Amino acid sequence: MNIVLIGATGYVGSRLLDEALARGHQVTAIVTKPEKLAGRTGVTAVQADVLDQAGLAERLRGHDAVVSAFSGHAQSDVYDYYVRGITSVIAATKAAGVPRLLVVGGAGSLEVAPGVQLVDTPQFPAQWKGTAEGARQALNLLRAEPELDWTMLSPAAHLEPGTRTGQFRLGTDQLLVDAAGESRISVEDYAVAMIDELERPAHRRARFAVAY
Repeated sequence: MNIVLIGATGYVGSRLLDEALARGHQVTAIVTKPEKLAGRTGVTAVQADVLDQAGLAERLRGHDAVVSAFSGHAQSDVYDYYVRGITSVIAATKAAGVPRLLVVGGAGSLEVAPGVQLVDTPQFPAQWKGTAEGARQALNLLRAEPELDWTMLSPAAHLEPGTRTGQFRLGTDQLLVDAAGESRISVEDYAVAMIDELERPAHRRARFAVAY
């Protein structure tokens, strides 16, 4: 497929890029520093401002799908920046006529008890709250879309560098935990689950979750 990957040099985006390239997809990488991807076969790296909706739409046009690993965590106003960014990504995807949008979500909006989301529990780390609340609002924005063919993938509570095993469980809106009560997934296996969904859509207009 010919896809756009927003945030292709980031923590999650870099693994998504590796996985997509390993499977033979052609990737247009939307990044702030295209030189970081110089020489990568199968990649066209372009610089674009995610908040520039019209400019972004031009970059997206003609592709089979958009995969957004956009994150505002490095910004001081992380929540506002994230929400403005994902709003722009949604609008640009629609304006460009790209048929699918896949979004990297967060674990914070997953339920740990009926009606109780992880981000609202006392033990949720304060430093990740802005990002988590932004991702939760992104999910709300996607769910409010009347026509866009979207999918969001939420990781386990701990999304860590590791190995690519290809072995994991999928869920929906509840936080997945293992027999020891831990909720973990490697960034590499997260990427496998996302590119699987890209290639074989099973969660259209829905959020799903992945964990060991």
